This record gives sequence, structure tokens and C-alpha cells, in this order.
Amino acid sequence: MKKLLMLLGILALASCKSKAVLAEKSPANLGDTLSAPAVIAKHYQAPRDFKTLVINATARYEDDNQSQNVSADIRIKKDEKILVSVKFLGITMAKALLTPTQVKYYAKPDSEYFEGDYVMLERWLGTDLDFKKVQNLLTGEPIDDLSQGDYNLSVEGTQYVLQQLIGGIHKAFWLDTGRLLVKKQQVAQPHTQRSIQINYPDHVRHSVMILPDALEISAQQPKGNAKINVNYRNVVFNQEISFPYSVPDGYQRILID
Repeated sequence: MKKLLMLLGILALASCKSKAVLAEKSPANLGDTLSAPAVIAKHYQAPRDFKTLVINATARYEDDNQSQNVSADIRIKKDEKILVSVKFLGITMAKALLTPTQVKYYAKPDSEYFEGDYVMLERWLGTDLDFKKVQNLLTGEPIDDLSQGDYNLSVEGTQYVLQQLIGGIHKAFWLDTGRLLVKKQQVAQPHTQRSIQINYPDHVRHSVMILPDALEISAQQPKGNAKINVNYRNVVFNQEISFPYSVPDGYQRILID
């Protein structure tokens, strides 16, 4: 249960109530030479400058043994804090507070809490993770800074595909040829039979930036498979927000070797 709630907490996100989904657009003007650097540079030209973001969402989690529907309240102060509250039938079941250096988390069903850095959390969840990756997932951005890597470029239908293979890890990013928004991203480790894929079926234009309209996560590993489907409900930008977090009395701390 605690891994389920943590995954829901850090990966759930949401968007706006009025879903004016963006239509397909003709290919972006990248000049005469199509190249990976040109696609990446054009992608990062889109405005995405916000100070705070409040998100409400509903999410469904499924694995080989169970399924669960929850709601999530997500608060982001850009590059500084992320607070996620996961609720079931209106009752807070878990909270997670993330900063660039620290992770705090508690789960009501197990009466346990966690405090530590991302290295400890990576060992627990079995996946690469840091603050920036979580923030990027929540705003529909590539989990990696594409401008800092070397990628091979190809075209699949109406999408550009950027791919990279380093140290046995294969990463791929699909961007639509119109607005160069991220439609899908995937990280796979074939030697360990582990992979995660994030799909963004549609996007919505807000006054501040464009956000995904939905999020679909599929994770595969030898121990089993899991899926998280998120429906976006409401989004508010650039308001003063608080980040209330305190571990209830009587909870036991999780220690990770």
C-alpha cells in the first residue's frame, strides 16, 4: 500500500475543468535543415514561466493484484517545493513534500513516514528520481533536459522521435511536429527488464502555458506491471499558496538500508 500511495502521490497531476483540447497543427518551422538540436531548441522556446501551480486530479492505479481510485491535490512552487496530498473518499491517506534536496512522506494505512534524500528513495522505488524529474512530469515536460544530451532524430507519422542509448539505458521522447509538445516519453533498461512510459494524449492551452490534458503511466518490471491513468480537473496559476505538512502522532519512521 505504501508504494502504491507514494507512486500516486509523486506522479498524479491535473489540469483544467474546461477541456478545450488543442487541435493538430502543421509541422513547426525548423528551417531548411531538420536536426535533433533544431527540434530541441524549438521545443524550449514555448513559454512555461510560472511561479506557483495548484492542481486537482483524479487517478486510477492498477497492477497485477489490485486497482484503486483516488484524488490528489498538488501544489508546486517552481523549482522549490512540491506538496502532494492523496485522498480516498475525502480522507487524506498520504502526503508527500518534495524539495530539490529532500523527500518527506507519510501514509495513513501503514502509519509510517519517510524522511530522506532522493538516493534513498530511488533504492526504495527502484527507479531514477529527483525533484526536477517530478516537476517536469507534472507539467508535461521531458524528464531530462534535452539540451544537455545527444539524440538521434527520426519521424513517426506526425511526431518527431528523439532517442538516446547510454550505459544500457534507452531513452526516447516523442514530440508532435506542430507545437513540439511532448506526447510520450520512455525510459527502458533491457538488461533488467524494467521500463516506464508516460503518454500525454492531449494538451490544453492556459493563459500561462500549455499543460497536458491527461496522463497515462505504464511501468514494467520483473516483479509485475502497473498503470496510472490521471484525469485532469482544475488548475490555478500564480496564487499565494501554503505547503502544510506534519506527520501525525504515533507514526513509525521507515528506514532504508
